[in-house]
Amino acid sequence: MAGEKAIFITGGASGIGLATGRYFAARGWRVGLADINAEGLEDAAAAIEGGPVTTHVMDVRDRAAWTKALADFAQASGGRLDLMFNNAGIAVGGMLADTSDEDVDRIVAINLMGMINGARAAYPLLKATPGSCLVNTASAAAIYGGAGMSLYAAVKFAVRGFSEALEGEWAADDITVRVLMPSFIDTPLLDSTVAGSNRSVRESVREAGLEFTPLETVAQAVWNAAENPRVHLIVGRTARRLAFAARWMPGTLRKQMRRRLS
Repeated sequence: MAGEKAIFITGGASGIGLATGRYFAARGWRVGLADINAEGLEDAAAAIEGGPVTTHVMDVRDRAAWTKALADFAQASGGRLDLMFNNAGIAVGGMLADTSDEDVDRIVAINLMGMINGARAAYPLLKATPGSCLVNTASAAAIYGGAGMSLYAAVKFAVRGFSEALEGEWAADDITVRVLMPSFIDTPLLDSTVAGSNRSVRESVREAGLEFTPLETVAQAVWNAAENPRVHLIVGRTARRLAFAARWMPGTLRKQMRRRLS
């Protein structure tokens, strides 16, 4: 139906993307799930109840795929795009000197250029939908860069700056832009190995006694994004503590980051 609100989500086959799709569908929204994982998309769509769901197999690095996916979605939504959730991303950890050229190029292409491609492709639909919103997923790594996460922090800081700039650029078009900066989420992204060890990021987070923020908490932050007066959506206890330390105790935070690496 043309009158129902509509959200398009990248990285929609699992994790934050799927949780957000379920949250919005349960409240009657039309949901478009996009992901490179075709099989995962089928399972995700089957797990969603409420509003209608369409699936779109695509690679966020492919601009032509963006054009086709959003055109297909717009045909189903009657031209509406109330919220574009630029969420797809990968994790690459480890020391910069030990990182392959392929991993460098891959994380920049997916986590940064994928976001830029999505914003550019979605802009006409967002502009045509009154009161629309773009939410870009960054990370608590965009609050302060941790050693052993230089590439991940770099692209997430870039997403943060990109979002801040677009908030100003698109205000005249009645498009709200927000950047999501959640704490650790227990998703497959945490399966990557910590630099200099055989432990996964997930295992290291647990050993450090840090929290895993519930997926529904993150989805709720996306739901509230357009009404939230803040551009930066800092979600979870760990992210809030990091933001406080980065602002008020930067020297102490820097020393802690160095000690963790050693």
